[in-house]
Amino acid sequence: MDAWFMQHIDAYYLRIMVLIGINIILALGLNLVTGVTGQLSMGHAGFMSIGAYTAAILTLHYGVSFIGALIAGALMAAFFGFLIGIPTLRLEGDYLAIVTIGFAEIIRVFFLNFEPGGKAVGLYGMQQFTTFSLVMVIVIVVTLLNVKLLNSRYGRALYAIRENEIAAEACGINTTRMKVAAFTVGAFLAGLSGGLYSHYMGYIAPQDFGFMRSIEILNMVVLGGMGSIPGTIIGAAILTVLPEMLRIVADYRLLFYGALLVILMIFRPNGIMGDIRVYDLRKRWQTKEVETCSKS
Repeated sequence: MDAWFMQHIDAYYLRIMVLIGINIILALGLNLVTGVTGQLSMGHAGFMSIGAYTAAILTLHYGVSFIGALIAGALMAAFFGFLIGIPTLRLEGDYLAIVTIGFAEIIRVFFLNFEPGGKAVGLYGMQQFTTFSLVMVIVIVVTLLNVKLLNSRYGRALYAIRENEIAAEACGINTTRMKVAAFTVGAFLAGLSGGLYSHYMGYIAPQDFGFMRSIEILNMVVLGGMGSIPGTIIGAAILTVLPEMLRIVADYRLLFYGALLVILMIFRPNGIMGDIRVYDLRKRWQTKEVETCSKS
């Protein structure tokens, strides 16, 4: 299948499509934490770097299979997400954001001085195991699991925590446990996308996972709509393609990028898709069909 895509699709466009898929996985993880549960995390790139470096080191230095290294990188990121989540998710708002920023910076500085990771030079030589078909399969699986989760009682509990944590706790929801679980799953998806990224680009460096990378991921969730799976997918696609489209005006690229977000916040403060879920879209469509049939 990948050979067919390489023959019929320009390599540049195929690269953009793969990066869109990786960013969708990454953004869906943050959407679960920030969009659904309402916990402002601004260090998501730190978990991505853990997954990227773990998977790359395992395949380069220890000869581990790509799938094994990919899973190990995601699990390592989830482990750190769990460790960070237990003490920090008792915090809220700005305090939580500051802690997650600090965590991401600690991870970045660690890799700057980590000998097996190439220090500041970075790590290179990874084979391009990540393919378009693999990324698309993972995107579909992750999206379906997200939809299933958010339509379950656990998903409704996460939405309840976002809307009013005190009321959710009064209803018997263990808010701390649910927030830590969401944070761990979000970190797992970030680590998974990091492993895919490192084995697609073939080179990674600590500066690839800095503070601005975390802001870029957060913008994908905000642009698409907090808590909306279709919105997160659209936001990830737009903010992956937009920088490429603006390369012709490279000096003003950030100006256009910022202006888009300002315009969106004025006219669509809840994002492109607002808080629309797949279930809501299906329900509206069914209601419209019933109304049409009754009129006829």
